[in-house]
Amino acid sequence: MQASVKMREWDEEFDVVVVGFGFAGGVSAISAHDAGARVLLVEKADYPGGISICSAGGIRITRDADAAFRYLKETNADTAPDGNLRVLAEGMATIADFVKQLASVNGAELAEADAPGNYPLGGYESFGFISVADIPGFDVREGYPHVRGLRGGARMFKVIEDNVRERGIDVRMSTRAVELVQDNARAIVGIVLENNGRRKTVHASGIVLSCGGFEAAEDMKRQYWQEKPVAPAAFLGNTGDGIRMAQGVGADLWHMWHYHGTYGLRHPAIDRYPYGIRLARFPDWTPGLEGSAEMPAFFLSASDTKMPWIVVDQFGRRYMNEYPPYLGDTGHRPMVYFDPVTQSYPRIPSYLIFDRHGFESHEIGFPTYNNAEMKFAWSKDNRAELEMGWIKKGDSVDALAAAIECAPEVLRKTLGEWNAVCRGERQDEFGREGGRAVPLENAPYFAVQVWPIVANTQGGPVRDERQRVLTPFGRPIAGLYSAGELGSIFGHLYISGGNLAECFVGGRIAGREAAAYAGR
Repeated sequence: MQASVKMREWDEEFDVVVVGFGFAGGVSAISAHDAGARVLLVEKADYPGGISICSAGGIRITRDADAAFRYLKETNADTAPDGNLRVLAEGMATIADFVKQLASVNGAELAEADAPGNYPLGGYESFGFISVADIPGFDVREGYPHVRGLRGGARMFKVIEDNVRERGIDVRMSTRAVELVQDNARAIVGIVLENNGRRKTVHASGIVLSCGGFEAAEDMKRQYWQEKPVAPAAFLGNTGDGIRMAQGVGADLWHMWHYHGTYGLRHPAIDRYPYGIRLARFPDWTPGLEGSAEMPAFFLSASDTKMPWIVVDQFGRRYMNEYPPYLGDTGHRPMVYFDPVTQSYPRIPSYLIFDRHGFESHEIGFPTYNNAEMKFAWSKDNRAELEMGWIKKGDSVDALAAAIECAPEVLRKTLGEWNAVCRGERQDEFGREGGRAVPLENAPYFAVQVWPIVANTQGGPVRDERQRVLTPFGRPIAGLYSAGELGSIFGHLYISGGNLAECFVGGRIAGREAAAYAGR
């Protein structure tokens, strides 16, 4: 919106306004404050944390910035400029010291571990993680009762939240950013905020958009992704607000197709529980390292992990490697196929097939969410989901085929071929390694529908290495910055913990840049 607003008409004035209070927003606000700016941090939800608080909480670090740059460049497939990748790589090499400074606010105990990149590409061996192992006197379940997740993200968010509070930064919850305000030269001069149906116009020379992606924006997902439906895995607040505001002032977009996702479950009462549900967590692994003396202890558990299921399409046929190196990032991609003859998605939904051993081994579902109204938890023995008919059961393969309405001879053939792979009698045509194979031969048999689900998106406004938002002509929009998953650099393959590194590295830069611009 072009500014017809005069200075005397501003409802409030700040140097910097940060939109969204997850990791990126918190770090941006801290950085801007420490650079001398008067900061307002707004969050449209009633409680902070966004999707960050549901994460595993491990921030990617590296001991070699040059090696990290090589890896990021190879995995991005020319979808992000070298300058952006170089800044992230260098930030990964130094961000641990910043995290340690933040941790001192509440005595958080940090842990560092070597952990290679997810793919054996140049520089993959240089990486690690830094995370919060414990905060004395803090219980995640008591501190964040509205959060169900991996807990590491909640511990890391507690560190961020305590640093924001320690600095006295003005934080306003239940406050939605509606529109950016530009002057006649198209520089950003303010923002329109809404709280309880009332709008106010806030003057600020620096705006940082760190309000997440579009996991819960059904209109955007329909436009940018071929596969549908795709359910959000953790947070309903990421509805593309920052993307829309940035577009409104002339921003270019990138990486809109790319999301961090997997295959997972959907509750039968989707209107009451609108989240996708992750499956039981299996360790990531790096091809070529398994069984190697060089494999870090962080990944050793993956060597003996045996996933007790296969995935079949609606005809009862396998079509994917169910356990790729980073299931949480690329697990959904084989499901995208659209059949132009039948005008359908024969792999959406697909079926997870397992036997008695798989049913009894562990919980199949692992729900995550940041939502005070949600109470759903997966049963420890999977029986509640079986009794409600969510999980289908067959006393024989033919009975299971009838339950999922596929030809019994097809499902028998699929399981026969799979069991032959497990016995070492044939190689798997989809590349799943035999060491991770578990035969399905112990009746009864079970099936549950699986769908593509999105953990977080990578698309959004294009930004440069200074976190400045750019127009389609490569020009910075004066006063506008972005951080976190909103316009992430990841446009082809993702590295686990990479978005969290962006939140910290990019958030520090965005906050400093916005403060410097406001104080010019």
